[in-house]
Amino acid sequence: MSVVQPPITDAARDFLAEAEEILEELGAQLADLADMAESGSWDPDLLNAIFRGAHSLKGVAGMFGFTAVAEVAHNTENLLDWLRMGKVSLSPTVVDLLFRSARLLTVLLRATSDGTLDQHQDEIDAHAAAITASLSPGSAPTASSLEQLGLPAAITGSLTEYEEHRLRENLAQGRCLFVLHTSFDLGSFDLELGSLTDLLKKYGEVVSTLPSIGENNQTNIDFDLLLGTQHSEQELRQLLEGRVVSLTGYGAPAEFSAPVAAPVTQAGVAMPVTDAVVAVDEQPGSVGAPAASTPVDENATAKSMSRTVRVDIGKLDSLMNIVGELVLAQSSITAIANRMRAEGFSRMAVDLGKAAKGLERRLADLQSGVMDIRMIPVGQLYDKMSRIVRSITREQGKKVDLKLYGADTELDKLIVEDIADPLMHIIRNAIDHGIESPEQRRAQGKEERGTVRLSSYQKGNHVVIEVEDDGGGIDIEKIKQKALAKGLVHDVSSLSDREALELIFLPGFSTADQITDVSGRGVGMDVVRNNIAAVSGMVDIETSLGKGSRFTIVLPITLAIIKALIITCAGRTYALPITSVVESLLLVPEEIRTVENKEVITLRETTLPLLRLDRFLAVNRIDTPIEQYVVVVGAAEKRLGLVVDDLLGQQDIVIKPLGEVFRSIRGISGAADLGDQRTILVLDAGGIITEMVRSGG
Repeated sequence: MSVVQPPITDAARDFLAEAEEILEELGAQLADLADMAESGSWDPDLLNAIFRGAHSLKGVAGMFGFTAVAEVAHNTENLLDWLRMGKVSLSPTVVDLLFRSARLLTVLLRATSDGTLDQHQDEIDAHAAAITASLSPGSAPTASSLEQLGLPAAITGSLTEYEEHRLRENLAQGRCLFVLHTSFDLGSFDLELGSLTDLLKKYGEVVSTLPSIGENNQTNIDFDLLLGTQHSEQELRQLLEGRVVSLTGYGAPAEFSAPVAAPVTQAGVAMPVTDAVVAVDEQPGSVGAPAASTPVDENATAKSMSRTVRVDIGKLDSLMNIVGELVLAQSSITAIANRMRAEGFSRMAVDLGKAAKGLERRLADLQSGVMDIRMIPVGQLYDKMSRIVRSITREQGKKVDLKLYGADTELDKLIVEDIADPLMHIIRNAIDHGIESPEQRRAQGKEERGTVRLSSYQKGNHVVIEVEDDGGGIDIEKIKQKALAKGLVHDVSSLSDREALELIFLPGFSTADQITDVSGRGVGMDVVRNNIAAVSGMVDIETSLGKGSRFTIVLPITLAIIKALIITCAGRTYALPITSVVESLLLVPEEIRTVENKEVITLRETTLPLLRLDRFLAVNRIDTPIEQYVVVVGAAEKRLGLVVDDLLGQQDIVIKPLGEVFRSIRGISGAADLGDQRTILVLDAGGIITEMVRSGG
């Protein structure tokens, strides 16, 4: 059966956004489930949450006509249901199959958005076959009779198949069984029942919650809760102090051979089965205390509790572009007012200038508001990276702890999306190439578990993201020899360590001796640098052989509307984001020195390398002005002095992309319109610095 590609309507786009959120949550839950499976026990509530996520995804996908997604979600739901029922065990094979399901669903969602669903039919068929093979009837456990437990018939007759399974699981684990009978006021029973259930879950598993018959049916509603726990009756009494709860114990034989309605043990002493009523604090509205029902305002309940609205980032981009155009219009009005003042229309110029100032303030508020909407915490990336680390460590047979810092640091949504893949590549390489196997780490006197530290923090108008590991570090001599063998360099004797590290980012360069599914194919690190440079960021490496490596990514907080320094060089005008500008100064030719064929000046007792912008951009110059300026730009700890002809002042600009054709041009991040209808290029300081370091210029 071929995959049918449904039309992508606005409603379908909403589904894709919601489905992506469901899958992200599923991925995190599966990672937790896999960790629990390794320890030999797992939380049934977690498995139920995963089951509900797959069920929700199946239902919504079917409603919108995304049959391929619905089919995979349905097959995954079947496997999860068998797990819930104990018909299959949570083996490593099943865990891997669940992860495969999540990955395939992610692929199908992307293919749905891209219109390439028809390319994935083979994967869908293979997934269905793998699920079918795992659902082996022979793996279902033999059901044991529950009659000898002595539970009330009203309870055993109401248990679902799943609840019966959970009951048997609790018995198999040697847990005691208790039935708690309680009564709640009709006006608040939902909150009070939820509070009691949450409390009990900390001490065991609530197998079933069933409505029951009580004495005060007019004002109260009663429930029977079936609890499996390792705790004694006395401990439960202390836990439930202050609540009206009738507690009946039923024991927990490992096998169903002994009479069960007999003694419940406490601290090694046999105790008779009892009906215990815990003391109650008779306060109005307390659990079990009859009280007048609270009137419900029906008009209030119709109101939504949520005050959030999901907005397509494309709409925010459009809004930001409009704000940018308004900023340009305001700049034009200010320029007109200045010209009118110069031409003698002073009174009208003053009025127009005041209006322009008022418009500028309002636009600043509007710009700030739109920017706040676009900003999201970097922690949203951390969740994805955590799942990646867990997946890779299982594949590699390594033990790695991921430590996360600075999750609240905020970045523009689009920048977060653009750096997700580079960050993933860096972390995969840190685990594959950096972190050693447990045996190697023990032999080197290290802790068996490696550590990858992911942190982010704001530094001025930039956000710094660091990925640090305590693995083996990068062998710089090995890099030099690989570069020599590949013909990338002809003499490594003059190659500095920093220059050697830069070779890692060349397309196709790899030091891996073996190709793995994680890395070693010579792709990835060039993508890292290109993607980071595309958002005016830069990446730097520090390494120590045997101790580990640190990758530092420096990014602008946003690329929407930014303030830029307008400069000229060789008769052309450029914009330089003010976030990259450290300072500017007049160039004094007598202060220029030459060190290793590079022009430098001394700035506050430090050596500052110079770069003549016209030479870097290969622009022909007719003449050189008498006075030139040095604009000191920086990214992370690196500094560079750009030699330009003139500084025209600061202006708000909106950076617009140049398209795929110009993506490979180093040092240019986009274009911007000025208020006088001119279009100029926007310089990328990070890209210029990176290119200078790479070329050794």
